[in-house]
Amino acid sequence: MQEYRIASGTASLLCREAGAGEPLILLHGNGEDGLYFRAQFEPFSHFYRVITVDSRGHGGSTPGEEGLSIGRMAEDLLDVMDALGIERAHILGFSDGGNVALTFALRWPERVDKLILNGANVRMLEGVQPWVQLPLYPAYGLLSLLGRSDPEAAHRRDVLGLMVHSYGVTFSDLSRIEAETLVITGEHDLIRTAETDRIAAALPRVRRETIAGAGHFCAAQAPGRFNLAVLRFLRGM
Repeated sequence: MQEYRIASGTASLLCREAGAGEPLILLHGNGEDGLYFRAQFEPFSHFYRVITVDSRGHGGSTPGEEGLSIGRMAEDLLDVMDALGIERAHILGFSDGGNVALTFALRWPERVDKLILNGANVRMLEGVQPWVQLPLYPAYGLLSLLGRSDPEAAHRRDVLGLMVHSYGVTFSDLSRIEAETLVITGEHDLIRTAETDRIAAALPRVRRETIAGAGHFCAAQAPGRFNLAVLRFLRGM
């Protein structure tokens, strides 16, 4: 596995890469880093040039001065692809990374080959199980207060804010996604089933998969079944 850094705006993004062939970019979720995909990296690299990107303000990547937002992270992905000379790539996004992937596919459809959305959502409040989402709002408020004098609290507020604020994509926007798309979730996902089903119904070219017995983190909880579903989709099986 090779590690390197790519500049995007004022942020420095940590990337990891292995394998050869068609590019497959993996985007992690909130509060994580590219090592979330440790159970995917080696198997996928037998078939693809696999690249993980630590989102700005996550893992080994710096936050930069532009602030944290799903839209800015989509721009970061564009900068990564340009720096690596990648015209088109398969993109797999998990959770917040899925929201980044959706945003990217809407802004730069010509740069996306196949799209995999794992636990993405459109609505922040209604789309997530209430026992997960509702506690985020008082926590965000507290961190906002503490962040006035504590830089670490301010950073935690900004990361949490990615799950609190709408990122500007609507269900009607999804009809413009040109890429063939796999929508994959765990049977007991934190994203409501109705939200995922509505996303799948809005996409023009879609395959829907559910990993039985798994939750939101199904790529880590059931990597064998998750990896097989993704590889079958990518290879047109």
